[in-house]
Amino acid sequence: MVKANLTVISNFIFLGFTRYPKVEVIIFVLCLLMYLITLLGNIILMSITILDSHLHKPMYFFLSNLSFLDIWYTSSALTPMLTNFVSGKNTISFSGCATQMYFSLAMGSTECVLLSTMAYDRYVAICNPLRYPIIMNKRACVQIAAGSWMTGCLTALVETVSVLQLSVCGSGIINHFTCEILAVLKLVCVDTSRVQLIMLVISVLLLPMPMLLICVSYAFILSSILRISSVDGGSKAFSTCAAHLTVVVLFYGTALSMYLKPSAVDSQEIDKFMALVYAGLTPMLNPIIYSLRNKEVKVAVKKLLNRNPLCAFLIPQSKS
Repeated sequence: MVKANLTVISNFIFLGFTRYPKVEVIIFVLCLLMYLITLLGNIILMSITILDSHLHKPMYFFLSNLSFLDIWYTSSALTPMLTNFVSGKNTISFSGCATQMYFSLAMGSTECVLLSTMAYDRYVAICNPLRYPIIMNKRACVQIAAGSWMTGCLTALVETVSVLQLSVCGSGIINHFTCEILAVLKLVCVDTSRVQLIMLVISVLLLPMPMLLICVSYAFILSSILRISSVDGGSKAFSTCAAHLTVVVLFYGTALSMYLKPSAVDSQEIDKFMALVYAGLTPMLNPIIYSLRNKEVKVAVKKLLNRNPLCAFLIPQSKS
C-alpha cells in the first residue's frame, strides 16, 4: 500500500460511467442537451432582466443571480465530463481537480442559500405587501445576495482545504465523472473523522435548514393566496408553488441523500446519477419553472423579440 500526500499526486483518473458502456453515449447526449438548454435558458433570463426596466425588481434580481450561478455550477460539473468523453481522456491534473471541487462546492452551497432567500422574498412580497418595499430595498437585496455568495464560497474553501491536506493510498482513480468531494475522500487512507464532522456541520446548515425555511415560506404563501383568491386563482397559485417545490425537492433531496446518508452506506454508483440531477437537471429546470412561466417574463421576451427583427425571425412568437 502506497501512502502519499494528496498534493503529491499530479493527475487523477475518472471512472465516470465506463462501467455502463451501453448507456454511456446516451448519458453523454442527455448531459450535452441539459448543458445547452441550461446555458440558453439562463442567458435569456439574465439578458431580459438587464434590458427590461420593468424587471428591475428584487425577485428578478435574485433570479438573475440564480441564472449566473447555475451557468457556473453546470459548467464546473458537466463541461469536464463532456470534454473528456469527446477527447477520450479521463484524466485531470491536481490543480484542475482542486479547482473543480472548489467551484462545484461553492456554486452548490451558494444555491442552497440563494433558493431560501428567494423563498423569503416571495413570502414578504405576498404576505407583507405593504412592508415589502421597505424590507426588500435595493441595499438589503444586494447584502442578501452578497451574503449568499460569501457563505457558499467560504464553506467550500473550508471543505476543499480540509480534504486536500489528507493523505491517499494507491492510485488516484476517482469513481465519479467529476472531482466530487465524497468520491475524492474514498481515496484517503487516514482518519477522516475531522473532515467528516466539518462536512456534516456545513451540510446540516446548508441543506435541511434552508429546505425547511423554503417549505414554511411556501406554506404561508399558499395559505395567504387561498384566502384572497378565487378558485381559479387558488388553483394557479397551487400549481406555481407545486412547480417551485418540485425543483426544490429535486435539488435538496438528491443532495441530502448524498451528504447526510450514513457513512456505512456505500452507494457511489447511485451518487453519480444523483449528481447529474442536482448539477445538471435542476439548473436546467430553474429558468423554466421560476421565470419562463412568469407572465412578466413572457411579456419582456415578446418586447425583446419585437425590437430585434433577427430574434423575431429565429424564434417564433407565441400567439396572445
